[in-house]
Amino acid sequence: MSAEIVNLRQFRKNQARSEKEMQAEQNRISFGRTKAEKQLTRSLNEKADKAHRAGRIETDDDGA
Repeated sequence: MSAEIVNLRQFRKNQARSEKEMQAEQNRISFGRTKAEKQLTRSLNEKADKAHRAGRIETDDDGA
């Protein structure tokens, strides 16, 4: 009936480390994108914005 003796301070530190590692893993999945992926997204957004501006009809807003 002898239980293993555990240092609570070390136990708490190890538990905190494991929780931080789990959070870091989730962040890597959620936010981790390569530089190439970021550049591709940026270029696609710029292309869509350019096409949107090209199709825009200019009007005179002088109130007449």
